[in-house]
This record gives sequence, structure tokens and C-alpha cells, in this order.
Amino acid sequence: MQKNTRFFFIVLLSTLIIACGAKDASSEKSETDKKSAKPTLVTITQVKNQAVETSEEAIGTLEGLTNPTLSAEVAARVVKIHVNTGEAVKQGQLVATLDASDFGMQRNEAQAEVARIEALLSNQVKTVERNQALVNKKFISQNAVDNEVAQQNVLKEQLVGAKARVGSINHSSSKTKIYAPASGNVEKKLVDDGEFVKVGDPIIMIVSKQHLRAHLPFPEYIAAKLKPGLEVRLTSPTSETVVKSTIHDLKPMIVEGSRTVDVIADILGSPDWQPGASVTGTVVLGEQAAAMMVPEQSIVLRPAGEVVYVVRNNKAYQAVVKTGSHQNGMVELLSGVNENDTIVVDGAGFLTDDTAIKVADVSAGANTDKAANQPSKKTAP
Repeated sequence: MQKNTRFFFIVLLSTLIIACGAKDASSEKSETDKKSAKPTLVTITQVKNQAVETSEEAIGTLEGLTNPTLSAEVAARVVKIHVNTGEAVKQGQLVATLDASDFGMQRNEAQAEVARIEALLSNQVKTVERNQALVNKKFISQNAVDNEVAQQNVLKEQLVGAKARVGSINHSSSKTKIYAPASGNVEKKLVDDGEFVKVGDPIIMIVSKQHLRAHLPFPEYIAAKLKPGLEVRLTSPTSETVVKSTIHDLKPMIVEGSRTVDVIADILGSPDWQPGASVTGTVVLGEQAAAMMVPEQSIVLRPAGEVVYVVRNNKAYQAVVKTGSHQNGMVELLSGVNENDTIVVDGAGFLTDDTAIKVADVSAGANTDKAANQPSKKTAP
């Protein structure tokens, strides 16, 4: 019995010694891992106050103000369409020809009628002259001459009507050649060669880029700040050009479905812009003299909210911030940091509170190394 008890105590003591040794080894290993952890490579910048524009942005659509659809003004057969879909046309360019044969025949008939009336009128003039001579010699009465003069006047009016008919036929014949009323591109061919068209039938649709209009729906809460003449910067996915314009007009009613104000701005002389495309408009409402602006990538989302990492003594400390306006890749900080605080830019997404860092880009600021090692400074709440 004593032997069993002694054996039990020996085994228990051995187990305790082994457990303590394993714990010491684990603690030593953890301490070694902690000391061997490499600092995170980051870039930094300083928070600076700078002047920023107060602006509002909206996405709208582009409308072409000159988008003519050319229709037939006379009934005729289409001889030839001279342009194809997508082709660029210039103002005054011939785009379609209709058959003018019928008008040629009508013109010949009308001109023959003019010649007939002219012959009758010429003979009537001579008759009036002869009868007037006989009246002067007292051979016939004045009534006979008056009847001939009346007949002469009738023929003159008939000649005027016949010549007007010739002019009308010539005018209708000229409509068999259809010209582009404005420069642009052919959006659609609505008929083909050989088809018969009636008066009013559409033939070609042209889209002009000379004069475009942007419709921008801005929220109703800034309606009081918007007025004609304010500067608008416009961009479109179809072009790399930034167009500066002004507010041309505002529609007087709030759009019922979206509760927005339709702001209108005109674009002239931008041939690479496309009617029907989307357009982003930024209206400049004013300028803020001083705002703390930081790069967008320096702000990360954490359970506490939006945060930046303030650098002190080669470590990054989490600071919860409140953001304001966004502009050109920069974000305004309303609270959470102070002016001249140094914050992490690239690499912020890999950090946690109280993390060792190593600055990778010393050229990010004139005093980067000094800023990284500056003493602790209390951040704004």
C-alpha cells in the first residue's frame, strides 16, 4: 500500500513538472513571435486645411436639340438614298433623290398652255389696236372696242395663272432632291431605293451634335440655391472632355415622382458628345475657405465606424472620424483629428489600433520622418 502511494505521488509530481515546462515554453514562444512581428509598410500624409468648393452633383441625360427627321414633301418613287446609317453628313448635302419624271411632264404641259395663251394674247392685242383705229374713224362704236379690251385682260390673267402653275410644278420638282438641313450623323434609314413614298412619309433621321442640352435632376432641398448663370462642369462616359457651361434655365415645377429640380445646361461645339448618353453635372454653389481634406484611401470602415489611423512614435492609433463632402478623390473630415496630425494613407486597411508601422514613402511630405516620430497629441472627439 505504501509502495502504491509513493508511486502515485511520483507520477503526479512528474506530470506537474512537464506541464510547467510546456507552459514556460509556450509563453517563451509567444513572446518570441511578438518580438519578431514585422511592422506594416505604409505611406503617410499630414492633415491640412485647404479651400474647397461647395458643389452638388447629379447624373442626367443629354438631349439633341437639332434631330431632324426628313420626310417626303411630294409623292414619288425613291430613286436613290445617298447616305447610310451612321454616316456623317454636312448641312446642305444631298441625302436622297426622288423620281421627278411626272413633274417633268406636268411642266411641259403647263409651258404649252403658257405658249397658247401668249399666242392668243398677242392676237388679241392686235385686234384691240385695229378696232381702236376704226373707232377713231367713226366706223364702229366704242362698245366693240371695250369688249375686245375685256377679252385681252382675261387672257392676261390666264397667262399669269399658267405661269404660276409652271412655277408651282418647278417648286414641287425641286422637292424631289432632299438635302440635310443640319450637320450630323444618319441615325436611321426609313426607306430604301425603289420604294414609293407619300407626302409626309419619313425617309431619313439625322442626329446633330452641334447643340446638345443636359437635363440634370438635382434634389429639391437645394432648389433655393440654384439659379440661371451658375457654373456647371459636365462630363459624359462617351467623351474624355470636360465641358464648362452655365445653368441655362430651371423648370418651374418639382418633378413629382423623384422630387427633383430639372436643371438645364446647353453644350455647344462638342462633336464627341453623344445625344441620349448620360451626363454628370457638378454645380458650383460656393467655396469653403478652410476644410481638413484627406485622401479617400486613408478612411476605412471598422465596427466603430469610419476611422483613420493617426501616426505617433512609429505606431498607428485608431481615430473615429466624421466625414463631410467628397471631391476629386479627397474627403473632408469634420471631426476626429486635428490639423497637422499625421495619418496613414496606403496600407490603412491592413491596420488595427496600436499597430507598429514602417513608413515606405518619405517623399509623401516634407517632414515625414519627423511627423512619424512626433510626440503624442490628443485628437478631437
